[in-house]
Amino acid sequence: MSIILFKKDTLLSILNMADMDPVTVIIESPKGSGHKYDYEPKLDKFKLNKILPAGMVFPFDFGFIPGTKGGDGDPLDVLVVSEITGFPGCVVDCRIVGAIKVEQTERDGSTMRNDRFFGVPVVSHLFAQVNEIADLPAAIMEEIEAFFGNYNKLAGKEFKVIGHATAKDAVEMINK
Repeated sequence: MSIILFKKDTLLSILNMADMDPVTVIIESPKGSGHKYDYEPKLDKFKLNKILPAGMVFPFDFGFIPGTKGGDGDPLDVLVVSEITGFPGCVVDCRIVGAIKVEQTERDGSTMRNDRFFGVPVVSHLFAQVNEIADLPAAIMEEIEAFFGNYNKLAGKEFKVIGHATAKDAVEMINK
């Protein structure tokens, strides 16, 4: 007989996650890619949008939740934290584990919310115990925030993290 002990917050997080349905994410740019692809609904295809500077790559698969709309008018962005690498158009069912709340200032000076949600594939083994972004190592979060900051800076935009959302709050943000 084995007994598994959880910290109170971890146990509550696991119990809350049981109530949340997975969301479908469509991958646009794969982990390790130096290319940014965008889904073009009019073409029903993925189109190369930009090439990142040498050495800059997506830290994890980057995609969107179909049927949603963010502050920038595009579907909500999701970073898929996983041990695998998808491909443009790959469909992944994910547990939402949180979000980075972001204010993004465009080149024209307009500012909008453009949050980044974090998902873990329901089939993941390596990240199966990640139920909140707080479960990820701090170094990974720092690198992800630095990636998005640099990515936007190179595009002439400002990326300002204004907070983090728990899994439950992130799901509520998606369902708004």
